[in-house]
Amino acid sequence: MTGKATPKSTEPKLLSGGNPQIAKGYGDEPVQAYIAAMPGWKSAVGRRLDDLVMRTVPGVAKAVKWNTPLYGKEGQGWFLGLHCFNRYVKLTFFRGSSLDPVPPDSSKTAETRYFHIHEADEWNEAQLVTWIRQASLLPGEKL
Repeated sequence: MTGKATPKSTEPKLLSGGNPQIAKGYGDEPVQAYIAAMPGWKSAVGRRLDDLVMRTVPGVAKAVKWNTPLYGKEGQGWFLGLHCFNRYVKLTFFRGSSLDPVPPDSSKTAETRYFHIHEADEWNEAQLVTWIRQASLLPGEKL
């Protein structure tokens, strides 16, 4: 044993369920760090979703809080979040019950709705753009 310290891994830790542990931060950098750390096929989903949001909502605000990328409008709160689980990526529409059509997965909170993306899913990009656009026009969540 040489007594030298073992270098620490620069890879983010994956929490139970496969969600990357990323330090709280505002702007594109922490969101991109989260997406890069998403395991396996989920990283490609994260890149595609981030691109959809950026194209749909010019000037979108971004942050990572509670190991969750958030998208919002400056001064109006957060309208969308995403989170990794073992078998899917969950999109959280904080005012999802106001979207048309309403995203399919319910929440314990009345206004929040989810959309889950599994590895083999072929998701309707046009529908996601519609939800993202609608969600960005509603009052956001103050998190």
